[in-house]
Amino acid sequence: MRTFLSAIQWVFFIIASSIVVPIAISQLYHLDASQTASLLQSTLLVLGIAGLIQVLAGHKLPINEGPAGLWWGVYSIYAGLSSTLFASYIETINAIQGAIMVSGVFFILFAALGLIEKLARLFTPAVTGIYLLLLVFQIGGSIIKGMLGVGYRQNGVDALVLILSFAVTLFTFYLSNHKVKAIKQYSILIGLMAGWVLFAIFGAAKPVQPAEQIFALPHFFPIGIPKFDSGLLVTGFFISILLVANMLASIRVAEEAVKLTNPGTLGKDDLMKRGKMAGFGAGISHLLSGLLGAVGPVPISGAGGFIATTGNGARKPFIIGNGIIILMSLIPVILHLFAALPAPVGFAVQFVVFAGMAGMALSQFDQESDQKRVRYIAGIALLAGIGSMNVPAEAFKGFPPVMISVLNNGLILGTLLAIAVDQITMRVTKRSNG
Repeated sequence: MRTFLSAIQWVFFIIASSIVVPIAISQLYHLDASQTASLLQSTLLVLGIAGLIQVLAGHKLPINEGPAGLWWGVYSIYAGLSSTLFASYIETINAIQGAIMVSGVFFILFAALGLIEKLARLFTPAVTGIYLLLLVFQIGGSIIKGMLGVGYRQNGVDALVLILSFAVTLFTFYLSNHKVKAIKQYSILIGLMAGWVLFAIFGAAKPVQPAEQIFALPHFFPIGIPKFDSGLLVTGFFISILLVANMLASIRVAEEAVKLTNPGTLGKDDLMKRGKMAGFGAGISHLLSGLLGAVGPVPISGAGGFIATTGNGARKPFIIGNGIIILMSLIPVILHLFAALPAPVGFAVQFVVFAGMAGMALSQFDQESDQKRVRYIAGIALLAGIGSMNVPAEAFKGFPPVMISVLNNGLILGTLLAIAVDQITMRVTKRSNG
């Protein structure tokens, strides 16, 4: 029973952290109801399969897969370029799907050629800590905006949603620090369910949309045959490299969380070996995404915070949870039910998860012996990364999409700077000492 409840908790967490992206892309590209349902189904199906591939044969850690923010960014950028680069929105989507498939090939090549293992060496505790802080700062805006109810029932702040979200957050904080282990272990699940009920009582929950079918199999190329555009293929190459960095950071964060919550359960694999195998897994999941018309997935760093909050880093519930996600994607009635989970409730619970990740970042810094050097690296990376987050996307109009993916993504820009400064100062220190 405990394993099943933990699995359901994973299901809710995966849904809450993933469902926004396909819906947002559908709105950007003016997809009809059938196309939106197909995108949602295929994305969740791929996430479930990717999660199983990774936990069983990839990095072997309980890290949920989510639609990659970088690919979401590519969809957003090219939505504004559709009228100039492609004949229609559908043709643009097909070109992006082609880039996602090619990205899968790049992942496999990177893993086979040993590039991922070389990149893994760059993720020192200092870099991982900075990555976590940048992630908290980046996701913080979306979480607070969601808790305020902006865009949920109205364009501005919704006072009722704000009060209810605040209550859900406080309740989840209380559960996550409860002395009874069982309550703490299921704090996310209880918080999500209680929040859903609370929103329903006050009339702030949206109705469940009816499903036309009881059972629906996914289709290959549901929105059209992938198109291989030369410009997007170059973008796919660089996105793949950035996603490798994102993937390695997520693996390291989850590895630390599992060590704290479930000591002795990890195998002997180090980050380099986990990264290599995860690269092969990511390649397969990206190829599958292109075939099924889904958004390319990536291991979510928030899994580390989820594990730390619930105190459960076991693999079995995670495996069952992903199996349920796959089953749900094939049954529209259930999929629509979970899709009705009020977005502010998900954001309220995620506030608790990501608040804990700030502490995890600081604990990474504690592992470094030269604290002065760490503060120097953090100052440069955080200033650049957080500063980039505050630059409006319109300011980069006319720039190549690859440059926009880096310069307008504070998490990526700050992490890349952290790696560069970390390596430079490390070599300077070694030379001065010897």
